[in-house]
Amino acid sequence: MFPFLRRGPGRLTPQQARQQTRDGKVVPLDVRETPEWRAGHASDALHLPLSRLMAGASLPAAVRDKPVVTICRSGRRSQQAVKVPAGRGVEATDVAGGMTAWTRAGLPVTSEGGSGGGIA
Repeated sequence: MFPFLRRGPGRLTPQQARQQTRDGKVVPLDVRETPEWRAGHASDALHLPLSRLMAGASLPAAVRDKPVVTICRSGRRSQQAVKVPAGRGVEATDVAGGMTAWTRAGLPVTSEGGSGGGIA
């Protein structure tokens, strides 16, 4: 369905992730812990901390029947997290460099309150 999303080593740049998630056909999933999320995240991302995901938490309802792009601070946790949806039959990849690379690329970040955010 989405050739840019592969199970395995395929990763997206922040710019590719932004482009692919803009229309809502691909869901960005931020896997950082809550304090990190509150400080700043991609405005259209859903939040599910890696700790909960690895403990068996269900994927958000908005993920059903849609590919997922996982993101964390640096890209390490998101590489780990991508295995969970892929193991549940969901097409998944992650963002190389995470939110650090996202902000370096000048892509929008919002805080929990909806204003400009930063990366914790």
